[in-house]
Amino acid sequence: MTDVLLESQPDLLMDLDRREQGDVRTEEMLVNMGPQHPSTHGVLRVVLRTDGEMVLEAIPHIGYLHRCAEKIGENLQPFQYIPYTDRMDYLAGMNNNQAFALAVEKLAGIVVPPRGQILRVIFAELNRIASHLVSFGTYGLDMGAFTPFLYAFRERERILDLFEAACGARLTYSYITVGGVHNDIPEGWTDVCSEFLDYFEPKIPEYNNLLSYNHIFVKRTGRVGVISAEDAVRWGLSGPCLRGSGVRFDLRKTMPYDGYETYEFDVPIAQPGGTGSIPRGVCIGDCWSRYYVRVLEMAQSVRIIRQAISRLTEGPSIAEKVQGKKLPADETYVEVENPRGLLGFYVRGDGSAIPSRVKARGPSFCNLSITTHVARDCLLADVPAIIGSIDVVMGEVDR
Repeated sequence: MTDVLLESQPDLLMDLDRREQGDVRTEEMLVNMGPQHPSTHGVLRVVLRTDGEMVLEAIPHIGYLHRCAEKIGENLQPFQYIPYTDRMDYLAGMNNNQAFALAVEKLAGIVVPPRGQILRVIFAELNRIASHLVSFGTYGLDMGAFTPFLYAFRERERILDLFEAACGARLTYSYITVGGVHNDIPEGWTDVCSEFLDYFEPKIPEYNNLLSYNHIFVKRTGRVGVISAEDAVRWGLSGPCLRGSGVRFDLRKTMPYDGYETYEFDVPIAQPGGTGSIPRGVCIGDCWSRYYVRVLEMAQSVRIIRQAISRLTEGPSIAEKVQGKKLPADETYVEVENPRGLLGFYVRGDGSAIPSRVKARGPSFCNLSITTHVARDCLLADVPAIIGSIDVVMGEVDR
């Protein structure tokens, strides 16, 4: 009876034949990853075109957090706009404050006092460490490791305590402002900061033993999402995403600001051939390299902060007569090295105290653009690894 049934349905017979030979036909399916998926690091929606467990294409959809941040900058005086820059990359508020303040200062000809510059460097580097700690902890979480998340946030809390002591806030600071910093640090603050650095620096090798060299973590991130140096440059990547592909480019070295040219520090990149500390199974430009560059950068930030504390001079921390200062009918563009990469602000004045045009160039927006190119013909489980290694903050992508 079965033979008669199969003979009457030749297509079914052919299909069974294919299955016996291992040639199984599958149907493509669209999978929505987000906008509330825990591995998308915010309200990011990624539409995945899948064939079984294989991802054929990944298309990011943005705009769920758009707040007209740039247009608001054209309706406020620069010192009033500083709090809005905090909300762009809310994990690196100090660095965002610094970028916009530098642009306005260049346009208006405002000179920051030496103490103000040094304090800016201290807080920008502390915020770089805090931002990389979030990236380190959440990336481990994406890969199924819960413990690193607890370690990272334990250290980050101590940095936030330092921020709170200086400006009263723990997430959106508005501390670095036009002309310097909003207020001076309290007495004894540098001693507490030095104690934290002494405590934190030995933790970095612990992070490596806990996560960086973990065999499962290396297998999940090594040789996954490889971005060549040429592709990284072509797609406009910056920060750890660019240096993870072996390109040594850091604005603090190439176009220094706020006195960075006077500090001694290295720019970590993914090295050709690796070293003894580089585990097997990884290559330049993969997810592991982008992750590891951030770990190395935390150690360099500690070096910079120690130098800044040692040269902290007496004097004012902010320039005089900044509020209400007229902006000349001119334009300027200034870039800084945000924890995620190149953050730039374009500001144009028209002779009044309010800018006529404000435009931001965000690193996360440009870094995210390579997702479709790199998340192709990979496993479904590799997509969180790839997106997590890019380390996007959606407030800065959408603005």
